[in-house]
Amino acid sequence: MSIASCAEIVRRGDPDRFLAVMAAPVAARERLFPIYAFNLEIARAPWVTQEPLIAEMRLQWWRDALVAIGGGGALPGHEVVEPLAQVIRAADLPLPLLQAMIDARRRDILAERFADAGALWAHLDATAGNLTWLAARALGAPGAAQDVVRDMAAADGLARWFVAVPDLVARGHDPLPDPGHAAIADLARAGQARLARARAARGRVPAGAGPALMAGWRAGGILARAANDPGLVLSGGLQGSEFARRAGLLWRAMTGRW
Repeated sequence: MSIASCAEIVRRGDPDRFLAVMAAPVAARERLFPIYAFNLEIARAPWVTQEPLIAEMRLQWWRDALVAIGGGGALPGHEVVEPLAQVIRAADLPLPLLQAMIDARRRDILAERFADAGALWAHLDATAGNLTWLAARALGAPGAAQDVVRDMAAADGLARWFVAVPDLVARGHDPLPDPGHAAIADLARAGQARLARARAARGRVPAGAGPALMAGWRAGGILARAANDPGLVLSGGLQGSEFARRAGLLWRAMTGRW
C-alpha cells in the first residue's frame, strides 16, 4: 500500500499523466499518483467484464470505500485506498466529487449514446473535470481557479475522448453524439476555445498547482488535428509522433506553461 503502487498503476494505464507527474516535484507526485490511480480503477471497471452487474459491483465497492474514508473507519484492503485516503484527508478533498466520478462511469456500463454535445461535455466535466480539479485542489489551488482548471480539463478530456473513439466503436459503443465530420470539427473547435480561455487565465492558478494541469499538454495538438481532419477521430491517427509527444512535455515542464 504505497505511492509506488499507485505510480505503477498510472504508468501502465495512463502514460501521459505518468510522464506529467514524473516531471513534477516529489511532494506533488505523492498527492497526484493516488488520485490518478483511483481514476484508473473506476474508469476500467466497466471494461474488465462483460457482465453489467459485476461492473456495477466494482463501482459500488469504490463507493463503499469512499464512505469508509469519509467515516474515518477501517479501510478496505486495496493498494490505492490507503494512499488515496491520506491525500483526501490531508487536502480536505470533497468526497462528492469523487463519488460523482464513480457515478459517471455507469454510462460506460450502459453504453448509452450521448443525446447531444451538451451531454458529452457534461460527462467530460464529471470525469476529467472533477479529476483535474481534485488534483489541483490537492496541490493548493484556490476555489477562484476552478473555472480555469475545468476549462483546461474539458479540452484535455475531449482530446483523450477523441483518441479513444476507434477503440470505443470497436467495443460496440457510440461515443460521439454526432459522428459527422462537421459535428466533430465543431466539437474540436469548442475544445480549442476552452483551452485558449484556460491558458489566457493561467495566472489565476498558482504555480504549485500547475502539475495538475500539465497532464493536458497534448490537448492542443490533438484538437488541432481533429479540427483540421475530423476523419482522424474515426480512423485513428491523432496521436502524433513520440518525439513530439515527449518534446512537448519537456518544453512545458521547463517553462511551467501548461
